[in-house]
Amino acid sequence: MSPDQRHGRRVDEQLPPQQVRDDGPHGGWAADGPAGRFTDRVVRRVDRRADRAAWPTPPAAAAGRRSARPLPPVPPPRHRLVPGPDDTRSITVLPAVPRPAPEVGGREGRPGGGGGILRAAGAMAVATLVCRITGLLRTVVLTAALGVGLVADAYNTSNTLPNIVYELLLNGVLSSVVIPLLVRSQVKEPDGGVAYAQRLCTLGIVGLTGVTVLAVAGAPLLTALYGIRGDSGQVALANWLARLLLVEIAFYGIGGLATAILNSRDVYGPPAWAPVLNNVAVIATGGLFVALSHRGPLTPDTITPTEVWLLGAGTTLGIVVQSLVLLPLLRRVGVPLRLRWGLRGVGLREVGRLGLWVTVDVAATQVGVMVAINVANRAGHQDALGSYAYGIASLLFHMPYGIIGVALLTALLPRMSRAALRQDWDGVVQGFALGTRLSALGLLPITAALIVLGPSLAVVGFAHGKTSIDAAAGIGQALALGAFGLLPMAMTLLQLRVFYAMRDARTPTLVQIGMVAVRVPMLFALSAVLAPEHVLAGIMIVTSSTYVAGWTIGDVLLRRRLGPMRTRETFVMLLRIAVVSAVAGITGELVIRPVHDVVGPSRTGSLVTLLIVAVIIGGATLAGLMIARVPEIRNALAAIRVRLRRGGPDTTPGAQSLGDQSPVAAGRSVVPVSTSLTRIGKSPGDRPK
Repeated sequence: MSPDQRHGRRVDEQLPPQQVRDDGPHGGWAADGPAGRFTDRVVRRVDRRADRAAWPTPPAAAAGRRSARPLPPVPPPRHRLVPGPDDTRSITVLPAVPRPAPEVGGREGRPGGGGGILRAAGAMAVATLVCRITGLLRTVVLTAALGVGLVADAYNTSNTLPNIVYELLLNGVLSSVVIPLLVRSQVKEPDGGVAYAQRLCTLGIVGLTGVTVLAVAGAPLLTALYGIRGDSGQVALANWLARLLLVEIAFYGIGGLATAILNSRDVYGPPAWAPVLNNVAVIATGGLFVALSHRGPLTPDTITPTEVWLLGAGTTLGIVVQSLVLLPLLRRVGVPLRLRWGLRGVGLREVGRLGLWVTVDVAATQVGVMVAINVANRAGHQDALGSYAYGIASLLFHMPYGIIGVALLTALLPRMSRAALRQDWDGVVQGFALGTRLSALGLLPITAALIVLGPSLAVVGFAHGKTSIDAAAGIGQALALGAFGLLPMAMTLLQLRVFYAMRDARTPTLVQIGMVAVRVPMLFALSAVLAPEHVLAGIMIVTSSTYVAGWTIGDVLLRRRLGPMRTRETFVMLLRIAVVSAVAGITGELVIRPVHDVVGPSRTGSLVTLLIVAVIIGGATLAGLMIARVPEIRNALAAIRVRLRRGGPDTTPGAQSLGDQSPVAAGRSVVPVSTSLTRIGKSPGDRPK
């Protein structure tokens, strides 16, 4: 660890030659060179305690601080969502974790040294977009093949089980603990961490294989736990499918461990593209099922053994391909496939200690998922929309955030993390305020569009094959009623990233527990209060209300930690965007009724309605945002006009685009907070209480 890293200075950040940054009593970056070069080598021997004494303390924490209490290390940012049953059917692609930065003058210290990380981030962004598109196509094909009845509910529940078991046992610990351990072994071990990686993989594969055997044997208990009860035909079908699909647990583990090793050695593209193969395999399975299936109603009593085997084996094959395609790459990065036995040096105690809060977080999330699937399956037993329909509605609900929110957090997290490392709490608050404005700008107009166009969107996408127009419209109506939770969901996740940036993994877990405590009682009340045909809409409303509760809890905790959060100016801008979105939504609602009367409720009519009203809502939103003088929109439009006029990038001072506000656009490399905090040797007492 270099002195530059111990003082929290980024060795890969560039500043203009005329700028000098003061980062403590001993100064900051040099004024005569980029990439973190200092004017005097004496700076490398300064006393860290003097530097820390000069760092500011957040105002809300200064009065009540008595003692420094260490917290668990921060896990890399993950989607701390309350997921639907179809949200995760692929191995998590873990965040880029570069190796510890070398001394100044090394590969990552030279000017432009962050280009490799930026290229990797770009490749992963493209792969994620393709994965989401193919994932949506997969759901469309399966919905056409299975419908939304008891067979689809049995398949959805069985298909969710292996992912839940994998999440509980390994995925959280893998993303938050295992990668840092792999990186550390590469630095400390003489063989570059090869033997350590092989021992860790051997232990993980053997353990998950044992868990897989136990899960397959206990398949009836697991399906009953998630609400498959009552109908004997559905119970038998779900147990059969579960025994075929629970085999995926072992392959999830193999793929997850391979992804961790590749990411720790700066290989990100193949793990990001591997889920696309899974989606393609399931799409082919669904198409073949449609070709072989009979034309009559598909029920647990009419589905044939051949169709069950095709459905179960084809879905499992997708996970197998997704996992095994990564194994040949391990040899290319210097980790050949080899079973290496022995527990010494693996660090099981450390894995358990560091992954405690992550495991509690995942477990709390899965409790909410289990209750939601139970309630949905109970409604499905009464000839209403069940858990498969809930999975579709949840997929459509989370898609806008997956496209807009994830990209936004990817740009903001390094910015807030650097501010937290400097103890610059005003900078953290500014980053949070910017994220709030941009989240509202991207998601509130989409919320208005989903409220108006939810039924038409669902009919166009899913009213095919064995799924009727009425069933698809019911899914869209549930989506429209729950769309108000889009911005609260994004804000809750943004708040959690602020805590991660401050090396706090405990508070996000407590927020998640609070959300589950709100969600579970409301879900149990649905069956008693609502008729079965309204349960799906009720689940979506409860889910969005849970995110509102999470937003509220997170806001209270952030204020205690950081003091004032620039609420007034942020709220004024958020109110402007909300008013504009509401006006655009009302305009769309006034237009959709006569258009719908003319074109009708068919798939073609719904497509025409979707196109016409979407254009009207989009145009009204853009015009309203310009009239409301939203700075981000004005700056973006100014940049576009200048570039179109000059045929090149905008160089005018007042026309900075949204992307130019991110560290990526500024030419700085993005270092995940978990790795940065690991490299900087601050004591827990130097962060806000």
